[in-house]
Amino acid sequence: MAGQDFAKETARVAAGRPKSRSLAPLRGLLPFLGRYRGRIAVALVALATASAATLVLPQFARGLINAQGLSAAQAHALTGFYVDFVLAAAALGIASATRFYSVTWLGERVVADIRKAVFDNVLGLSPEFFEVTRTGEVLSRLTADTTLIQQVVGSSASVAMRNMVTVTGGLVLMFVTSFKLALLVIVAVLAVLVPMLFFGRWVRKLSRVSQDSIAETAARGTEILNAVSTVQAFTEEAHERAQFSASVERSFAIARRRTLARAVLTAVAIFTAFASLATVGLIGLHDMIAGRLTGGDLVAFIIYGFLTGGGVGSLSEVWGDLQRAAGASERLMELLHAAPAIAAPAHPAALPATAGGAVRFDNVSFHYPSRPDYKALHGFSLDVKQGEAVALVGPSGAGKSTVFQLMLRFFEAQAGTIQFDGVDITQLDPVALRSRIAVVAQDPVIFSGTIADNIRYGRQDADDAAVRRAADAAAASEFIEKLPSGFNTLVGERGVTLSGGQRQRLAIARAILRDAPLLLLDEATSALDAENERLVQGALANLMVGRTTLVIAHRFSTIQRLKRIVVMDQGKVVAEGDHAGLMAGEGLYARLARLQFAQDSTGNAAGDAA
Repeated sequence: MAGQDFAKETARVAAGRPKSRSLAPLRGLLPFLGRYRGRIAVALVALATASAATLVLPQFARGLINAQGLSAAQAHALTGFYVDFVLAAAALGIASATRFYSVTWLGERVVADIRKAVFDNVLGLSPEFFEVTRTGEVLSRLTADTTLIQQVVGSSASVAMRNMVTVTGGLVLMFVTSFKLALLVIVAVLAVLVPMLFFGRWVRKLSRVSQDSIAETAARGTEILNAVSTVQAFTEEAHERAQFSASVERSFAIARRRTLARAVLTAVAIFTAFASLATVGLIGLHDMIAGRLTGGDLVAFIIYGFLTGGGVGSLSEVWGDLQRAAGASERLMELLHAAPAIAAPAHPAALPATAGGAVRFDNVSFHYPSRPDYKALHGFSLDVKQGEAVALVGPSGAGKSTVFQLMLRFFEAQAGTIQFDGVDITQLDPVALRSRIAVVAQDPVIFSGTIADNIRYGRQDADDAAVRRAADAAAASEFIEKLPSGFNTLVGERGVTLSGGQRQRLAIARAILRDAPLLLLDEATSALDAENERLVQGALANLMVGRTTLVIAHRFSTIQRLKRIVVMDQGKVVAEGDHAGLMAGEGLYARLARLQFAQDSTGNAAGDAA
């Protein structure tokens, strides 16, 4: 499965064994760069102009030095050198500014496109993927890794190209000036490239491991912050601080090794370049004394030598950036190309124009990817007619929630078939299937934003009147209207400003507004007080008329009125019937119901006594 493959890949890389030691992963950026050929062309022209201006300047210095023997009448020639120098400096300034703006814009634009593309793809991956991949890991790749890409595309790549042009042009002009000295410089350049290649591999390996370590730290922090109330309730702050601190220190240790590798690479490259240049300069002085070079030629050659040596030194630093970006690009491309375990078929079947919501499970067996040895459903069969309301009951782990997961096609059954309105759901586009289903979870998700935004989630085109009607039906309008801004009240991240019962009523209103033919209710009234439960039960009863409904029931008192109750245990159907019939059967349902009613009675008595 895609999620399992991704997890294996992450573990393999975290062990410090990258897939390759080249810059090949950067090729994954080409489709994003190709959209902006015009901007790249402008940047390249500006880069070439700036590099050419840089290479021309030493020629003017050469002319000025060689002009020292001119007579007073010929001294006006110096003015020409001065004008040319100023024009070249102006061209250098304008071209450099243009190049900087173009490549910086390009870096920001490409990173924005990559972030959107990766997020778009991740959002379409099946829940199976997130069973084995933490969201903090994904967020780290969307932030830290894309920042490295931005640095390369918007800066390092441009610096690399500029220095490559400068080094190439400098070498050519050095050969023109003195062939012998230029050959010596070639030897010096080769002496620089050897350590660059050796240390570059080291840097890339450590860069990839460093990014994975940062992602691990981010994932850990995200997990703890999302559960901070639980951490504080169990007074585990010290433990979590120690765990996070250890994770940070591991990241720092890897980053320190990477930085050391880059520092050694830079030191070796710069020392080799300038030591070689000094040697070449000494030999050039002897040639000038012997009359084989003029003073202007030697000065121009030395300037070109400095430009070449400086360019090679800068390339050594850029090489480290490229190595890090290659690792980051590899990680991002893994996310971008991760395929959902469940995707729409090439030619999806069409659902009936008139939706009914009939559901059929036929001998379905399923195990979760993270638990391959445990079957959540085993030979499960269930036939729910259009408009029928069926409750699923059973002990924890019986497979009730798995029925919902498979119905929504979050996972694929390993055996058996599931039909919706007579069509095998494997032949349907998952989006088309889910568009005809409304869900209310036991622990509903509320998004940051307004109350109206949350009710409208799943039907964005609904007007304010429809939103209010849904809130009325869910018994939510009463508390909403008491809030300072009513339906425009901001609820905070995950709805932290609302109580559990209020969040659940908003989720019910959301499902009511969706107006889907199939309702999946996971004990939708479990967090409500007695009064609101009565109101919502009435609303749900009206909503269920003419619609197919599957109810996961934890409180048996809420399903006694249903004509059909399916009892599940260990992934199988063990009994079904109405409440009275199942109670008379003295089976699992009767035992669970009596135990629960006894607990409720004891709790109520204790409450009355209090």
